[in-house]
Amino acid sequence: MKKIIKYLGLPILAIGLFGSCENLDVPITTQLTPEVFPQNSTQFIQTTGPVYVAFRSDFSFAWWWSQSLTTDEAILPARGGNWFDNRNYIAMHFHDWTVDNGIVGSLWYWSSSVIGKSNQAISILEEAMPEGTEKSTLISELKTMRAISYFVMMDNFGAVPLDTLYGDFSSHAKSSRVEVFNFVEKELKKALPNLSAVTGVSTYGRPNKQTANALLAKMYLNAEVYTGTQRNNDCIAACDEVIKTGAYSVETLSGYLNMFKSNNGPQMKEFIFAVPYDPTVGGGGLMYHARYDVPRSMRSKFGLPFTPSAPRSTLPEFYAHFQNDANDVRNQQWLTGLQFNNNGTPLTVTTTKKGYDQFYTGADGGDPYTYQVNLTPNIVLRQSVPLTDLGNDEIAWNMGYRNIKFYPDATSTSRNQNNDVPFLRYSDILLMKAEAILRGGAATLGDTPLSLVNTVRSNRTTAAPWTAVTLEDLYKERSREFAWEAWHRNDMIRFGKFEGQWGFKTDTDVKRRVFPIPTTALVLNPALVQNPDYVNN
Repeated sequence: MKKIIKYLGLPILAIGLFGSCENLDVPITTQLTPEVFPQNSTQFIQTTGPVYVAFRSDFSFAWWWSQSLTTDEAILPARGGNWFDNRNYIAMHFHDWTVDNGIVGSLWYWSSSVIGKSNQAISILEEAMPEGTEKSTLISELKTMRAISYFVMMDNFGAVPLDTLYGDFSSHAKSSRVEVFNFVEKELKKALPNLSAVTGVSTYGRPNKQTANALLAKMYLNAEVYTGTQRNNDCIAACDEVIKTGAYSVETLSGYLNMFKSNNGPQMKEFIFAVPYDPTVGGGGLMYHARYDVPRSMRSKFGLPFTPSAPRSTLPEFYAHFQNDANDVRNQQWLTGLQFNNNGTPLTVTTTKKGYDQFYTGADGGDPYTYQVNLTPNIVLRQSVPLTDLGNDEIAWNMGYRNIKFYPDATSTSRNQNNDVPFLRYSDILLMKAEAILRGGAATLGDTPLSLVNTVRSNRTTAAPWTAVTLEDLYKERSREFAWEAWHRNDMIRFGKFEGQWGFKTDTDVKRRVFPIPTTALVLNPALVQNPDYVNN
């Protein structure tokens, strides 16, 4: 088995040990007790398994949808009614989501379920494990996973309940965003001394010291958004903790795209914390990027065992960041324009004239028609403007440039891919430090914003190094570097661009910087109150 078993040591039996609920705590529903399980090192690790399974479960779904479809990075319109899905996807684009939006609900449930399973696993290990380094490390890892999930909730929902005591099923009111920020900061700092300093196979998929430092850096860089107070020097200090280890480095020009292929893993020099995927392991956790991103006409080109749907694409506003440097390897993550087979011949599709263009009115609409696949940049609402529908013909299905950074996995026998997905990368450390200095922080270790950005760029393009860098330059560089990695919403908010206009979006309301509390969560926890701007939504 590729990664979950090999790296995390999480046998399938661990997946079914625990349940979950919206109140962030999960009662034990089996007869397993500390007297019978867990009792040894292997079983202690198995006890942590459900936390990682839960984190993996919606990481590439609710997390990705909410962080990317809300920005100019990606759009998922309807095509002949396909993928309309009660407006769940396109509402993300228009910034008109409601409290009952399915993606918002899934995002809340995903992050809260990780917290609940963390609380349970911590409680079990506190009672079952003998005191010592192994116990301190495992529990610190679980508390770091819980902190990551609270970071997600704070970032996306603002004020949320703080609930860390397993077995307390009382309703909890929301803590302020500042209080949640302070809690996550405190938890990470307390965990740091006990987390492993080791990188590679033994800690892959589990948080180590630099996971905590990297998340602290991310929090401090966004501190003004979360708390109203900038923490740029603290961001720089946290970045320096990662840099000084010498354990990570920027992947080379030839290695950038390899970071995201199906054979990636702990050998990736940039991965600080990644989510492992393995289609052969059941029990939760799917990574379907190829299904959503590869045009259906290109199944054979990529040797896929299924026909991809390709409903999502980028927007011209975002792709513009990639158009000024032909030497940038990051351009190769996109499918654009006329398409060719691997042997260089044109990739063609045979349909009918009306199948190619549903609005064709000629009497010969049923006649065969062969065309070379041509992906066009613009999203045009040919079938229905109110329904954001492009149509259900070849023209519609080829609208929008597609991203294949997480390269289609032909080795899997299902739509699920083997590609691990990074959450925190070393290039982010360098670019965060550069940004924090540009925003007024004090330079350290002889680094400057320019030297830090050029360190990344020298491994991405053969173009000449930059001679100057501004915050706007850095924003565009982050857009290129982290496309499709679910950080763009976070970046757009911090750079003051989230209220802008792109595609068909015209909403400029700052309330959209946080999501509403889902109705189901309000019902399950009577102490919760709706975020103020959504009370009448």
